[in-house]
Amino acid sequence: MTSRIDCVGGIVLDGSGRLLLVRRGREPAKGRWSIPGGRVEPGESDVEATTREVLEETALPVDVGTLAGSVERDAPGGAVYVIRDYRCTLGSGADPAAVRAGDDAADADWFSPEQVRVLDTSPGLVESLTEWGVL
Repeated sequence: MTSRIDCVGGIVLDGSGRLLLVRRGREPAKGRWSIPGGRVEPGESDVEATTREVLEETALPVDVGTLAGSVERDAPGGAVYVIRDYRCTLGSGADPAAVRAGDDAADADWFSPEQVRVLDTSPGLVESLTEWGVL
């Protein structure tokens, strides 16, 4: 049986409609831009994991909303990452300009939908975000 690894991501838009992305500092997709996220830790809910991952990778607090969609991606050793991406809003009083990369993110910034479409992003990211009505 294939091992399945639960992961989450936070889709965060600012007041100008720009999307918060991080440049991945580790595999998978090291060096490529993606939405902030990572593995769900034992005992965590998706909401808790999404909140934690976005904060760790971008220094921005968020409120987690509805599920935008989910994807499956190959993981090492024949495992599968099961990634559930949630729509998020910036937490009360959060300053979008305070974004900074942390944890395993090499960089973090805001991008317009037009910019996202031409960035070197994680495989399938633009297609999924388009399908879910984010871009």
